[in-house]
Amino acid sequence: MKPLTFWPVSARTKIVGVFTDIDDTLTTEGAITPDALQALHDLKAAGLMVIPITGRPVGWSIPFASTWPVNALVAENGAVALLPEATQNQVRNIYQQNLATRTQNFQEMQRIAKRVLQEIPGTVMAQDSLGRETDIAFDHSEFHHLSQGQIQQVLKLLQQEGMTATVSSIHINAWFGDHNKWHGAQWILKELTGRDINQELEQWVYVGDSTNDQVMFEHFTHSVGVANIRRFENELKYLPKYITQQERGAGFSELVELLIDLNHQPQN
Repeated sequence: MKPLTFWPVSARTKIVGVFTDIDDTLTTEGAITPDALQALHDLKAAGLMVIPITGRPVGWSIPFASTWPVNALVAENGAVALLPEATQNQVRNIYQQNLATRTQNFQEMQRIAKRVLQEIPGTVMAQDSLGRETDIAFDHSEFHHLSQGQIQQVLKLLQQEGMTATVSSIHINAWFGDHNKWHGAQWILKELTGRDINQELEQWVYVGDSTNDQVMFEHFTHSVGVANIRRFENELKYLPKYITQQERGAGFSELVELLIDLNHQPQN
């Protein structure tokens, strides 16, 4: 990972949009700080598209999708997107899976969640679980601590059940289906614009902080880790190209300050 200042100006000037993780990338201690929120406004004012993409649930995401200056918010690791409506503070949800599939998967996931809780001592569901529609999540660092050994036990059981499972900076997430953050990014850009992100990767940047972001680091030409990604550095097969000096929301703000000239004219 190179210092963010090594990102060439010639590359930065081509950027038309930002995909970003939320927890510990936009947020600090669980909340978005004024500098990070201002950075989102600055990106929109500069005419760049802004799309947060997170493992957090639909229910948790609604207040942010409806009030932050974003084009969309992709939740549950790519399974669902929340689209701001013209009506103030309203959003519309679209899904990658149909209702019948989601209903069947939801019932099966509840069975598996109970199995994890019964068979692996010390595990607890994430506190945002009531807002989840297409996945399940276990807390390992938000309000409850799991050791690396416990995390690996949970992952093994989930994978034995045929689930896709990832570890974020705070949760272990699992779902049925092959979607992930990368698939979600491709899907939402196509839904919003009809464009294929694979044809314009030089024009996008992804910002993240943990292991469930590495699929994005793998695919994006331009990728940035906020400084707290050092926590997961030894666990990542794919690292971001650049790293900020500052952590969490301050690191995101650092990226935005470098990325844009506030007199920049809209590009899309």
